[in-house]
Amino acid sequence: MSIAHGIRTLGVLGAGQMGTGIALVSALRAKVPVLLHDRSPEQLTKGLALVDKLLAKDVNKGRLTNEQAKEARDRLMIVGKEEGLKGLRDVDMVVEAVSENLTLKRNIFKNLAAELRPDAILATNTSSISITKIAAAAVPDGVSAASEEGKKSASRVVGLHFFNPVPVMKLVEIISALQTSEETLNRARAFASACGKEVTTSKDVPGFVSNALLMPFINEAIMHLEKGIATREDIDTTLKLGMNHPMGPLQLADFIGLDTCLAIQQTLYEGTRDSKYRPSVLLERMVDAQWYGRKNGKGFYEYPSE
Repeated sequence: MSIAHGIRTLGVLGAGQMGTGIALVSALRAKVPVLLHDRSPEQLTKGLALVDKLLAKDVNKGRLTNEQAKEARDRLMIVGKEEGLKGLRDVDMVVEAVSENLTLKRNIFKNLAAELRPDAILATNTSSISITKIAAAAVPDGVSAASEEGKKSASRVVGLHFFNPVPVMKLVEIISALQTSEETLNRARAFASACGKEVTTSKDVPGFVSNALLMPFINEAIMHLEKGIATREDIDTTLKLGMNHPMGPLQLADFIGLDTCLAIQQTLYEGTRDSKYRPSVLLERMVDAQWYGRKNGKGFYEYPSE
């Protein structure tokens, strides 16, 4: 059967909340086999437990049948540390979903380009880092980026930005690097649509559309708290009830992860040198204290463990 996106098997690199969500949606909605890779056995176990929990919840609420849930779960397989990236070498596309760190991502894409088939799409779920910088890492050592081989290798890299929580959020933001080919872009867009997502596109600028707008908003809310202009509750309630936002900016920061918010804000500031993107001191200090939000129980609010 001909598939518009041509993705017969998907690899997902990183079994955190984002990677697990991408793997689940791909298996459930796009109905493709998914290989989920993480170097941490504990993270893989945690990720699969989340998948089982979400599928069971959908069955209980009547959104899925038991058969549909089982079929989706059966499409999801894990690739552990022992197999490494070699376990992904036959996939048609891989989506990287690791921490917001340029050096880490460049190392990963250098290795992915070496291990995977030359026609495999290399997608990153980064929410702020330059896709062009990541794509440059896919050029093999000793090969000129301007050569046909160099251009072809980098042309298969694309930004595929899912939103958290992936099974719930309807959007995927696609970002083209300078090197990204039209074929790569179109196939990535078709795959995101097959996952049941609406797709928007952005140029490769710091933060793209989504976080270039969102993060200064969150950062300004943190600065208001830092200056004592209002309490956390009043800031969040004002935005929820006055602007009809589903959650306040401080709650949203906790949900995203304060460490992730800081990493994105730093990327925006370093990429533009515009003072409006300078991270608030309070955000920096909270990350110094390892108060990351919902993920570890303490942020602007407290989250007792279940």
